[in-house]
Amino acid sequence: MHDDRTLVEGRLRRVLDERIRPAVYPESLPLGVAVWHAPGEPVPVGEGLAARPEPVAVGARWGAPWGTSWFRVTGTVPQAWAGRTVEAILDLGFDESMPGFQCEGLVYRPDGTPVKGLNPRTPWVRVGAPAEGGEEVRLHIEAASNPVIMGPRPFAPTPLGDPRTAGGEPQYTLTRMDLAVFDETVWQLVIDLEVLGELMAELPVDSPRRWEILRAVERALDAVDLQDVGGTAAGARSRLTGVLSPPAVPSAHRVSAVGHAHIDSAWLWPLRETVRKVARTAANMTALLDDEPDFVFAMSQAQQWAWVKEHRPEVWARVKKAVAEGRFVPAGGMWVESDTNMPGSEAMARQFVHGKRFFLDEFGIENEEAWLPDTFGFAAGLPQIIKAAGSKYLLTQKISWSQTNTFPHHTFRWEGIDGTRIFTHFPPADTYNCAMTGSELAHAVRSFREKGAARHSLAPTGWGDGGGGTTREMVARAARLRDLEGSPTVTWETPREFFAKAAAEYPDAPVWAGELYLELHRATLTSQAQTKQGNRRSEHLLREAELWAATAAVRTGFPYPYQELDRVWKTVLLHQFHDILPGSSIAWVHREARATYARIAGELTGVIEAAQRALAGEGGLPLVFNAAPHARSGVPAGGARTPVTEGRTTLTARPGGGHVLDNGLLRIEIDARGLVVSAYDVGADRETIAPGLAAGLLQLHPDLPNMWDAWDVDAFYRHSVTDLTDADEITPGEDGTSVRIVRAFGSSRATQVLTLPAGERRLLLDTEVDWHETEKFLKLAFPLDLHADRYASETQFGHVYRPTHTNTSWETAKFEACNHRFVHLAEPGWGVALVNDATYGHDVTRTVRGGHDGGTTTTVRASLLRAPRFPDPETDQGVHRFRHALLPGAGIGDAVREGWRINLPERRLSGAREVVPLVTSDRDAVVITAVKLADDGGGDVVVRFHEAHGGRARATLTAGFAVADVTVTDLLERPLAGEPAPRAEGDRIAVRLRPFQLMTLRLRRA
Repeated sequence: MHDDRTLVEGRLRRVLDERIRPAVYPESLPLGVAVWHAPGEPVPVGEGLAARPEPVAVGARWGAPWGTSWFRVTGTVPQAWAGRTVEAILDLGFDESMPGFQCEGLVYRPDGTPVKGLNPRTPWVRVGAPAEGGEEVRLHIEAASNPVIMGPRPFAPTPLGDPRTAGGEPQYTLTRMDLAVFDETVWQLVIDLEVLGELMAELPVDSPRRWEILRAVERALDAVDLQDVGGTAAGARSRLTGVLSPPAVPSAHRVSAVGHAHIDSAWLWPLRETVRKVARTAANMTALLDDEPDFVFAMSQAQQWAWVKEHRPEVWARVKKAVAEGRFVPAGGMWVESDTNMPGSEAMARQFVHGKRFFLDEFGIENEEAWLPDTFGFAAGLPQIIKAAGSKYLLTQKISWSQTNTFPHHTFRWEGIDGTRIFTHFPPADTYNCAMTGSELAHAVRSFREKGAARHSLAPTGWGDGGGGTTREMVARAARLRDLEGSPTVTWETPREFFAKAAAEYPDAPVWAGELYLELHRATLTSQAQTKQGNRRSEHLLREAELWAATAAVRTGFPYPYQELDRVWKTVLLHQFHDILPGSSIAWVHREARATYARIAGELTGVIEAAQRALAGEGGLPLVFNAAPHARSGVPAGGARTPVTEGRTTLTARPGGGHVLDNGLLRIEIDARGLVVSAYDVGADRETIAPGLAAGLLQLHPDLPNMWDAWDVDAFYRHSVTDLTDADEITPGEDGTSVRIVRAFGSSRATQVLTLPAGERRLLLDTEVDWHETEKFLKLAFPLDLHADRYASETQFGHVYRPTHTNTSWETAKFEACNHRFVHLAEPGWGVALVNDATYGHDVTRTVRGGHDGGTTTTVRASLLRAPRFPDPETDQGVHRFRHALLPGAGIGDAVREGWRINLPERRLSGAREVVPLVTSDRDAVVITAVKLADDGGGDVVVRFHEAHGGRARATLTAGFAVADVTVTDLLERPLAGEPAPRAEGDRIAVRLRPFQLMTLRLRRA
């Protein structure tokens, strides 16, 4: 037989595109259209429905950027269409390739009942199949003219990301507003041919099955009369029955499909638009559930559920009904799909507390999985948090985006820093927007790395990022692929059902220990510095507010602000979403985030000050409140006392120019350039700074990545660097403990104040940058005379070690990494820490010096600022302030302690009495991360703590009140079954912890 394969395949493509798909709607007539453009922000549904629209014609331009237009469409079903299925085709100006990234709409009936969402892949609304003609059609569309931010040139700077700069030019052309006959037989033929054509393309050319499908497709095309597609579609379909019925082979891979719409809580749209995106998607999915009895849809992010409940009660009613039927499934058990690298320990825990509690309170549903398909890497402290929240699984696919190394597993057990293991799955289709295409399913089968040991994988199915969800076409494809020769089997299942099967078939899944590092999007640790500073500050203010409010409530009856703290926590958690905290959203999002963080700071400061005043009373006794988990200056952790100060710092001239700061513990030499050329540890007789080099050095790199401007920094940025060594001013501080340096560079200006406090083994570096650069990367460098093959970075509830070498491609790829409050490097017996109050990105490199020295220089650099132009063309422009401290001679315990200290500055006020701590630990290694009252309002004290040094620890917790009972709980403050509680003897509680183990205790007051 001659090989006519390409001829038949080409014929299939053309006939589908030009004849069969257009015949799905064989008859149509225009609808009457009128529009009312809402002024400013979106209006309530009732107001939009009641507005008086003006007539508008198809072809008209509409929709200023970020505007809302209410369209009213009216028409009458012709008598000739009686008994036929009729749909309204409502094309607002869609580009089929961009669902979720352009204009969208939500259709309502005149009584305010939501019908479904409109997007480029679902522009239709079912009118029905009237038995008689003459039925009146009247629909209202709340249409959002969200501008295209990522257009044909995907990373081109644009002013459209903020209404203040976007202008008022209409963005869209009204394309089609019709009533049309929907020919379901033709539509079914389209799905038949698409499924078979896609399957055929993925089978080997020499496969008999491929040729069987080819011949059947050819016979079906022969049966189609191109001038009467509707009249011949049934006959064409009958010729495909033989190739759509053979079952899959017994060894076929098994795909669990779950309806899905990954909706970014903010990204190329603001938070307020996500509220509407979620409503549109939820309306779409509940409508699809009504039509498709096998379909199951899962939605994550409790915040998004809460938005539907608050803002769209008419949609919420439909969602609740579908949840009760078990087909609209809460997933993930987190408040949002957050970043997991940068959120602090307690914030990461609260993501699960608030997320799981919402689903439990609303539906009585306990989530077992963490659902994070799009998060930019996963911190090594996360497994323990997942387990402590009562969950046991993790799903993500983002690691498949790594540029350098291919991850060796799709299903495995992920081990965290404390030894906790979480059963984890990466969907091998490598997408969270699966459309049930043949290429996606074939890719899943080919790439699945557990072949021979496991057979199950998950396919989150539906349009995402900007929402939209699963389409009826995807459901129809899945029905044909349920059990089809040449394809994996496809079954609609909930995440819980999938994970139960996957874990049961693979009990000895391989283990990956340590962080899941994404070899991409590394610059998200630095972009939008003020968003990151707002997050860090808010986390620590919340700690203070809970600590002092709980202490005051127990001691004085101070009213504990349950509702206010709950609301603020949820706001902070929302802003940890994986496109807000990482700095990868449009300008509007980050402008609002800065304002939100400022408001939060004011609210929490008010709570803190009120609680402290209640504790201290009125008087003239000078007090320092210490919210850190370690004592300092004679003030106990969690208490208030008059501080004790010791020692003094001298400031003298340095021979050759510059200044010397000396407090008897450290001697700091600052040269004539304003750079630290010596940081001498007096007690250890040890120099910290590498010979001939300088610390506190600002370094400027060009920074234009190949793609993903706000997200990425590519390794070649290191090829060029400018050391900022020219100083405009170097002046000693009037207090005799500091030196101030001012430098101008480019269009920017940096002011650094170097301070050596009396009696302390730390050099403080306060850096203020008035930043006006473009596509540049600013680093703060510390070259250390220290040899270490690994270093520690703080992460949630502990620290993670990373190599300083680049032996393999895995180590080389980690050229930018995340730390929380500290980075620590050490040789046996002596180390150095760099602590910070607001930065996350850093790099560590090492070189060997030449000449007779031959020593090692290990350089730590904190990442301060970037200036990408997409999606926010003004990223980070303006004034920024950073605080770092260099700690020569520091052990890991010093790094932990000083990291807390720099983030929780002392608060001073005068009062009548000292404050005894509510709960303390007698071991520095056992760090108390939260002291609060129980969320249920019962008045019990909840204390959470962990082992922070990486070893086993015994400690005694001392309560500042009589303890009647001690209960070990999970993060949601529920008793842990089978977990023996530590014994309380009076006010003392003895605890034992494994390395990095976290524990939560609920203390009932006597």
